[in-house]
Amino acid sequence: MPTSPDSHQTTILVQISQDLEAIVPGFLANRRRDLATIEACLKQGDLTTIRLLGHRMKGDGGGYGFDQISTIGDRLEQAAIAQDPVSVAAEVTQLTDFLARVSVIYTP
Repeated sequence: MPTSPDSHQTTILVQISQDLEAIVPGFLANRRRDLATIEACLKQGDLTTIRLLGHRMKGDGGGYGFDQISTIGDRLEQAAIAQDPVSVAAEVTQLTDFLARVSVIYTP
């Protein structure tokens, strides 16, 4: 997702079923932990772990209603497979931005 100078000031609203309300905060907390792990792995050159985490995000994001996390996870996985740390770093930036700006609206 391209960013504009004002993008960091804009909230990303995601509508999610209220049935998931009890587990969404934990899901987002886990993605924040994944982000820290990915950043550490990137510094260490551990693209295998990044590939696995990206694959998991790709699969889990949509199930929780976070399609953008699935998209970022897919791109992380593909960048790790391609041994492309520059693209991994770009996706880390995208995930950081998304997690900082996302706000959940629970719907019936």
